[in-house]
Amino acid sequence: MLTGLRLENIALIERLELAFSAGFTVLTGETGAGKSILLDALDALLGGAQGSQGARLLRRGSERGRIEASFSLVPPLLKWLERQELEAEEGELLLSRDWRLQEGRLTSRHRLNGVVVSRAQVLELRPLLLDLTVQGQTQQLGRPGQQRRWLDRFAGDDVTSALEASRAAWRHWKGAAQAVEQALAEQESFARERGRQEELLADLEAAGLEDPQERQRLQAEQDRLAHGVRLQEGVMVLISRLMEGVEGAPSVLDHLAACDQELQTMAGLDGSVVELHGACADAMARLHDLSRDLDRYGSLLESDPESLAALQERMAQLKALERRHGHDLAALITLRDRLREQLGESGSGTAMASLQAAEAAARQARDRANSLLTLARTAAAGTLEEELMAALRPMGLANVRFAVALAAAEPGEEGADAVQFLFSANPGQSPAPLAEVASGGEMSRFLLALKTCLAAADPHVTLLFDEIDAGVSGRVSGAMAQLLRRLAERRQVFCVTHQPLVAAAAQHHFRVSKSVEAGLTHTRVSHLRDTRERQAELADLAGGDSGEAHSYAASLLSSGAAIDPDKLERVA
Repeated sequence: MLTGLRLENIALIERLELAFSAGFTVLTGETGAGKSILLDALDALLGGAQGSQGARLLRRGSERGRIEASFSLVPPLLKWLERQELEAEEGELLLSRDWRLQEGRLTSRHRLNGVVVSRAQVLELRPLLLDLTVQGQTQQLGRPGQQRRWLDRFAGDDVTSALEASRAAWRHWKGAAQAVEQALAEQESFARERGRQEELLADLEAAGLEDPQERQRLQAEQDRLAHGVRLQEGVMVLISRLMEGVEGAPSVLDHLAACDQELQTMAGLDGSVVELHGACADAMARLHDLSRDLDRYGSLLESDPESLAALQERMAQLKALERRHGHDLAALITLRDRLREQLGESGSGTAMASLQAAEAAARQARDRANSLLTLARTAAAGTLEEELMAALRPMGLANVRFAVALAAAEPGEEGADAVQFLFSANPGQSPAPLAEVASGGEMSRFLLALKTCLAAADPHVTLLFDEIDAGVSGRVSGAMAQLLRRLAERRQVFCVTHQPLVAAAAQHHFRVSKSVEAGLTHTRVSHLRDTRERQAELADLAGGDSGEAHSYAASLLSSGAAIDPDKLERVA
């Protein structure tokens, strides 16, 4: 419930502070006095009036403006605050918006209970607080999906649960379908390059790549073969010095043999030398082993020009392969293995079949969920038709026909139904799309009836009607007044009106007036609290300050069309 509204430097209002109660409240006043300013202010507070609209809303000559409204807390608001991790304060929600004009640039900021919040958050909060309806709201009727959203809102939990299941099934199918699309795109892209890929694989297969370190191994082998002569010379020198001696000099083995003989003699004289004699014998044995190893190594160093040429040719092939494809041997082997797998038809076909099967299963689940949603909407459509016609007939539409047409639509997150409201107010006229055939007065009555039917779905949201009764006769306005008052038994309702019958039915009455002081225009809002004030205002609405107008106004009040606001039980 909207409990208070405060404006500073907004339009023609310098400063205004109002308190509101539950029930049915009307705002009246002469044309141009600024009645709609209050509704425009609430619209701006809840995320409207962007850009130039905000600049027009700021009072002329002012650099700062402010709109602030307080709302009583109800369960949906508490849940929203909890999700946003915002705290509730003293049983109310205080929402404000400040404008500031500085160096020709207008900025605005939203606050909720003193905490800065984004416009996106405010727009999310808006449907939990207010529902604004203006006369002839054909633009809203034409918004894509709006009539479907109204039907779903009317249906309540039955459609809500089916809609959530449908959305989940649609998102699951969408993911599966995108996976198939991506796989097909990759398959098509690969097919376009298949010839190049096959040539690349053939090139790599022909190279016979197996060892990522082959180049390093071949380099070592080339070095050995290229220096074979020098290595053989070294082997001969080593063997000669170790075993044969050089230029008549004893060899290393000869020296060790002499050392062994001397140590053997010394061991006969001193037993402690036996260990040293053993070490010398070991050295002689290792020397013989070294000689044999050198001999074997030398036998492998035979010059082989053909082997060296083949080895060098292989190294040149590997270098050219790396240079041509821009990868080292390890990366080329990995590339070859991947191409083998990709060019093998069986793996690719199996993966695609699996993705397509998953998409088909998800599509069937999506269609089943959509069918259940269609059934729930169809049931709700029949109930909405009955309730809407029951609400419309007393408002001068005795022959009204209304139907909710459901047609198959492309599946999406909201299901697979296109919803259209069909309307006929005259006998013999087939129902046609509401926005095309309803007059302004008929549209006003339809919107009022619709919001009445939707009232049970959002029992906590405040309803605001801007001249919803425009363009209707006195008798019809009386029926609309009674409907508004009944609606206000469950909801807080505001209505800007020019109709005395509607104003008389209200429980709270505010008069909006305009005055000029020192060349400046001011708008003021007065709460009409006693019968005389209300009678005078109703007389003005009825035709002016005449005896007949006053008598008519008095009859409206005395007949009980208006309810004493003091007798209204305040509700949170």
